[in-house]
Amino acid sequence: MYSPCDACNGTGYSPEAWDVKIKGLTLPALCNLTIDEVYPLFENHERIARLLKAAQQVGLGYLVLHQPGYSLSGGEAQRLKVARELCGRTPQGSLYILDEPTVGQHMEDVSRLIEVLQHLVEAGHTVVVIEHNPHVLASCDWLIELGPGGGPEGGMVVNEGTPEDFCLAGGITAHYVKEVLEGIT
Repeated sequence: MYSPCDACNGTGYSPEAWDVKIKGLTLPALCNLTIDEVYPLFENHERIARLLKAAQQVGLGYLVLHQPGYSLSGGEAQRLKVARELCGRTPQGSLYILDEPTVGQHMEDVSRLIEVLQHLVEAGHTVVVIEHNPHVLASCDWLIELGPGGGPEGGMVVNEGTPEDFCLAGGITAHYVKEVLEGIT
């Protein structure tokens, strides 16, 4: 049985917070909206809009504004960090390392993330992505495949090069990257 707290109505906010209204919404109600829902309310406030837009760019518009960090997946947490970097003043030549940032993501979100990562590279940064998604692999400047197997049977470079050269060398991963490059998938 679930019974919300009488004092905070299950939000964790004090009664005074319910009196605070922004754009006609109480503070607790605002914090329960998604980033996509909140953005139109603040699109004319440059500082807030920039933060929200960065989260949308990396495909996190579906997150609730007051969503606890422990509920984020590893990929979501990484993309949130990338969004934060997009808003900041990152030193030229920064190195970003992402581990499987597309796990569980819709293809539309993967495409957005690829655009953001390309933007980082164009801005002079280095991006290293450990990834299995063939669409991400096809968009890379350079691929390195480790193998020949996983765990103790891996760790050797079995293929490397530009996506095009990588596909010419053949191999299991090359097959999937080639499909993307040829527009089959």
